[in-house]
Amino acid sequence: MHALKSASRPHAIQHVHPAARTLDIIVYPGFKALEAIGPMSVFEYANLHLQAQGKPPGYDVRIASTQIGHIASDTQMSLYASKALNSLALPDDVLIVGSRHIQQALLANPALHDWLLASAAGVGRLASLCSGAFFLAQAGLLDGKRATTHWSVAQQLQEQFPAVQVDADAIFIRADKIWTSAGVTAGIDLALAFVEEDHGHELALAVASDMVVYLKRPGGQSQFSAHLLSQKTVQSNIRDLQQWLLSNLHQRLPLPQLAEMAGMSLRNFTRVFFQEVGSSTGDFIAMARLERAKQLLAEPHLPLKTIAARCGFGGPDQLRRIFRSRLGMTPQEYRAGLVKPPSALS
Repeated sequence: MHALKSASRPHAIQHVHPAARTLDIIVYPGFKALEAIGPMSVFEYANLHLQAQGKPPGYDVRIASTQIGHIASDTQMSLYASKALNSLALPDDVLIVGSRHIQQALLANPALHDWLLASAAGVGRLASLCSGAFFLAQAGLLDGKRATTHWSVAQQLQEQFPAVQVDADAIFIRADKIWTSAGVTAGIDLALAFVEEDHGHELALAVASDMVVYLKRPGGQSQFSAHLLSQKTVQSNIRDLQQWLLSNLHQRLPLPQLAEMAGMSLRNFTRVFFQEVGSSTGDFIAMARLERAKQLLAEPHLPLKTIAARCGFGGPDQLRRIFRSRLGMTPQEYRAGLVKPPSALS
C-alpha cells in the first residue's frame, strides 16, 4: 500500500477566506492516523456545507510538526506536515494527536514540549486527542483541570501527573480553552463540538450526518457505555433484550419478567447475562439509566422531573442521590459543566 501524502490542507479549502479559523493538527512520527484524519474530515465537510450556503470557509486546516516533511503514522499512511511549529506563527486552534506508544513519543519530541510551554497562552483552543493529553500534562497545562484520555492509559496519566483530575469515562472534556478527548474516534466528537460552537447546531448535525456518526453519542458521552456493552454480546436473545431495555428504561423492569422475555429460567438468565455482559442485569440497567439521564441533561430546559420519569427513576430526589453517589455531583452541576451550543455560551 502506497503511503498517502496529505497536502497542508484539503483540496476543498485551498482558497481560504480571512474569516476562517486557522487550525493546526500536530503530528509526529508514530501518531495515530485516524485521530488526525477524522477531525480533518469534519472541518473539510463543514467548509463544503458553508460553501454550498454561499458562505466563506470556516476553517484553514494545516498539518504541523516539529519539522516540515512527510510524517509516518502508526499505519502505512503518512501525512505531509507543511508547517513547522513556530511560537511566532500561532494558529487560532490546535489539535495534538495521540500515539500508541505515548511514553516514547514524549521522550522523542522535546521540541513539541518546548513549543507548548512557549505558545499555549497564545492559542485560542488547545485540544488533545486520546493519549495526546500526555503532552498537555507534561507541560503543566492540565494541572488542576478535569481531563480525559483513552481509558487504557487513564490510570497511567493520573499516576504520572497527579495534579490532573482524570475522568476515564468521558468522551471529551472542555476546561476553559483546553479540550481533551478519549480514544481514536472521540476526536471526531470533539471536532464536531468545535463546529457546533463556531457555526451552530444545524451545521454540526449536517456534518455528522455526512460522516454517518452521532453528533451526540448515545450513553451521555461515556467511554463505558451500556450501548457499547450491548454490541459486544454474542448470544442473540440477550443482545435483543439489552436493546429492548435501552428503549424502555422508563418502565419497571423486574428480573422475572426479563428472564421470561429471554426465554430462560431466572437462575439461568442471571448466570448467562453476567457471563455475556460482564455485569448483573441490575448494574446494566443502572448504568443505562444514568447514561440516559446524562444525555437528557444536555437539553437545558428539560425539567429534572421529566428526566427522572423518562429514565425510570422514582423522582428528582432519587436522580440527585444517584448522581451524588456515582458522579460526586448533582444533576444541576453536571448540566452546568456540559459543553453547550453557541447560543448558551457566554
